[in-house]
Amino acid sequence: MSRWHAQLDIRYTLEDTRTVARFSHNGPLRVLQSLYPEGDAVCHNVLVHPPGGLVSGDTLDIQLQLNAHSHALITTPGATRFYRSEQGIATQQVSVEVGEHARLEWLPLETLAYNGCHGLNQSVFRLAPSAEMMAWDITALGLPHANQPFEQGQLQQHMEVGGLWLERGLIDAQDKRLLNSPVGLASQRCLSTFVFASGSALSPARRNTALDAAREFIDKAGKDIHAGVTAPNDQMLVLRTLSAVTEPTQNVLRGVWALWREHLWQMPSTLPRIWAM
Repeated sequence: MSRWHAQLDIRYTLEDTRTVARFSHNGPLRVLQSLYPEGDAVCHNVLVHPPGGLVSGDTLDIQLQLNAHSHALITTPGATRFYRSEQGIATQQVSVEVGEHARLEWLPLETLAYNGCHGLNQSVFRLAPSAEMMAWDITALGLPHANQPFEQGQLQQHMEVGGLWLERGLIDAQDKRLLNSPVGLASQRCLSTFVFASGSALSPARRNTALDAAREFIDKAGKDIHAGVTAPNDQMLVLRTLSAVTEPTQNVLRGVWALWREHLWQMPSTLPRIWAM
């Protein structure tokens, strides 16, 4: 069986007043042209995987280095798809270093776990003391609109912010208590985690302003989504959601992202162009 191993390394550097991305790749993983819709300081990149998904033995390996004072916003043009796998695990692994006074926005579209998949989705972020980041993970189980439920397979999840946050999980299609219990996923099939993290402690005023703004937005989000936001330690904010399909989750995450940009970074919410296509 043919297996894909794709690697992409991107290094961001502030040159004069412009964040410049330089990259190397091996295999079917690319970065599109750097875009600057909000000026030179913030580099927007879209990561593209032409095969469109992963099966047994495939690996996507993404390495990001943000040097001092750089600012990168990274997204994808479509979902990351873990297809049905007969033998072995398909892996996406992301490793990120965020340097002094640098900012990262890691905002990929959803991960789709197809029926029968065996996947590992792992992301590890490390922050310098003055670095900050926003990152989310959206996972959708099966294809509800196509009447293809998630009945077989597994998806392993690992999300880590070095020294601050470590979350590991195993979503097994046979674990009906996890999938359907009101103390589990409550029969919802889209779940997400959105974090804001700082290399140093947030001031109480800054933290509470961001929490209040997110909670006010969530209260108006409607009945199609369950969401909550908290501060598990003095360097992080964490938003979690559950919904039947991805659209309500995407709407809430994008809304809170815009508010956190405004309240925490005093920046407008300049949407990646790919989101409007």
